[in-house]
Amino acid sequence: MGLKTLLLVSLLLAALELSLAAGVHHVRSMPGSPLNISTDDRGLRQVVLAAAYSFNNQSNDAFLFKPSAITRAQRQIVKGLRYIVDLEISRTVCRKRDHNNNLSKCDLQPKGRLQQTFQCHFEVWLIPWENETNVQVFLCKS
Repeated sequence: MGLKTLLLVSLLLAALELSLAAGVHHVRSMPGSPLNISTDDRGLRQVVLAAAYSFNNQSNDAFLFKPSAITRAQRQIVKGLRYIVDLEISRTVCRKRDHNNNLSKCDLQPKGRLQQTFQCHFEVWLIPWENETNVQVFLCKS
């Protein structure tokens, strides 16, 4: 190994040690791997709302449910967008029979015997240019 190469390797190792000692961890993700996203992400809000409608269509409950908290949200770019989300979905005061399609106008049930919340995990794959949405996983537990 030449002197220049040895010097370059030594400088790179010293820079790595300094950045690690300073607590700087610039970890780049692999292309195509899931990345954490903000709960304010517009695409995420649309996917979460679609998940709530799907939950309500599958539920035999008399009341509608809506998202009450997002605990984890990730997006992965793979021939479209794949959203991986953990959220809480809670019973509202709106009854299904009233055909209220606007969950934003439905308040959550107050504390009491009608209050109910589920912990849900879902994965949705969107292919916007084909106008396609695939719910790959949708699991909820009380």
